Amino acid sequence: MIKTLALFLATAVAEILGCYLPYLWLKQGKSAWLLVPAAASLALFVWLLTLHPSPAGRVYAAYGGVYVVVAIVWLWVFDGVTPSIWDLVGASVALTGMAVIVLAPGQ
Repeated sequence: MIKTLALFLATAVAEILGCYLPYLWLKQGKSAWLLVPAAASLALFVWLLTLHPSPAGRVYAAYGGVYVVVAIVWLWVFDGVTPSIWDLVGASVALTGMAVIVLAPGQ
């Protein structure tokens, strides 16, 4: 279970970084060279998703909950925006949904 969670966390960071770097280029005028590590990060994201032993659809559904939580942490740490109570409640609901999918008997 710890391995699965760590894999989900690494996957989420790779996806968010792969999307954040082009955002910096497009919205904040940073160098277009950021697209190179962005592409590498998105390739890493896709590869990490293939490491899960469960069927792809279940992995994607469960991963979504972890992604939401990591995105809220990213908002706080990298964007400097303190999450609202609604951000935290929403992330909790998403994480609960992920737990239901991952911890379901017989999965």
